[in-house]
Amino acid sequence: MMNFIERISYSKVPAPVETSAEVPVDLIDETMQLHKEKLIAQMKNEDLDVLLVYGDREHGTNFGYLTGFEPRFEEALLVLHSNGSTYLLLGNESLRMKQYSRIEAEAILVPYFSLPNQPMQTEKTFAELIASAGVKEGMCVGIAGWKMFTSSYEDNQQLFETPYFIVNAVKELVKDTGSVLNTTSLFIHPGTGARTLMNANEIAHYEFGASLASSRILRVLDQLEPGKTEMELADGLAAYGQPNNVQTICATGDRFTNAVVAPRAKKVEIGDKFSVTVGYRGGLTNRSAYVVSSAEELPTNVSDYIDAVAKPYYAASVAWYENVRIGMTGGEMYELIESVLPKSKYGWKLNPGHLTAGEEWMSSPIYPNSEIQLASGMMLQVDIIPSIPGYGGANAEDGIALADEELRTELAAHYPELWERIQIRREYMIQTLGIQLHPEVLPMSTINGYYRPYLLNKKYAFTVNKQ
Repeated sequence: MMNFIERISYSKVPAPVETSAEVPVDLIDETMQLHKEKLIAQMKNEDLDVLLVYGDREHGTNFGYLTGFEPRFEEALLVLHSNGSTYLLLGNESLRMKQYSRIEAEAILVPYFSLPNQPMQTEKTFAELIASAGVKEGMCVGIAGWKMFTSSYEDNQQLFETPYFIVNAVKELVKDTGSVLNTTSLFIHPGTGARTLMNANEIAHYEFGASLASSRILRVLDQLEPGKTEMELADGLAAYGQPNNVQTICATGDRFTNAVVAPRAKKVEIGDKFSVTVGYRGGLTNRSAYVVSSAEELPTNVSDYIDAVAKPYYAASVAWYENVRIGMTGGEMYELIESVLPKSKYGWKLNPGHLTAGEEWMSSPIYPNSEIQLASGMMLQVDIIPSIPGYGGANAEDGIALADEELRTELAAHYPELWERIQIRREYMIQTLGIQLHPEVLPMSTINGYYRPYLLNKKYAFTVNKQ
């Protein structure tokens, strides 16, 4: 443990240059067709006759993986048969989206998915409408919502996060001769899920959101000063009308008082704890530290913050970045972080890293004794959150992609501007911050590894001494 911590210095260092994508990259037809092919292969491997993919405003990424759009007002179901035939069951306001679907599908109006008191002019029951999409007695049906359960005490395929009225109707249709299973794992299982490995087009698509989030966080850090309000600082985080994949946080002092999580008119004061987070499709960036220029401005009871919390945390982040690589198991990464930043002392509770995509947290291969190998095409977010009573947090979350030589060559050839941004980020991390990276590690953020524990001292940050 001491080896990593002793390598960390707090020193004058130039800030990274913003390297944001200027325009989004759309998913191409070949990528969308690949999505469908991957899911059909998964279905056949699990002997499923049909797969029902649920989507709503908060849980639409699996649905959108196949259609290209997510329902924003209503619930929706995509019904995919193992022979490739596809149906879209849509409410009143989503029905028009059928014409924009990236895969061919027959649309069925299901007003039961519409908002309260909207027209419900149908003579069919809800179950009959699902039956019109080819779901019938004796079938083995998988339902994919958004959550893959991993309990050691339950039959995880019989726990359903999809709304009861959908699950109940499907069970009525297939009767005792059929079966209904939670098969969200087909999409997001960290070792086998169809969505866990990205091609070059997908990495370029998601880098737009990841780089945008990080650049906007850097702007907030540069604008931070006493007297400014949370709302003033957070104003620039709402970028280009892009949808957020988490609640935006810009909080000074004690967070979430009166259960309010959104930025307020509260003014920043010297000595405050401060946390700022924004996430877009493809990535989230967070920074948490103290609003001070030096240790002398810290509250007396946390005057040792940098040694007690911030430096050990940063050492663990450096260990994560320097060791993450293709072929490493999730269990190895978990044990590495435990050795550098013991959970019993530093109070972190969640997985120290996870997969990300359209949603901020897809699933995670990083947990105790995990034998899942990190692979080319994975997008991962460093997510180590120490929690020590009495101290403010220390946090610097950002994402990376892993890419083998073949994928790197493809990215460089087809997305040269993206490739240039990645090289700038890698050089900054290696040459300026001193964080040594494996060749397959592609920083997706403007500020990977850049962390100011004293937020008002904007010319200083943590760096890594050469071994």
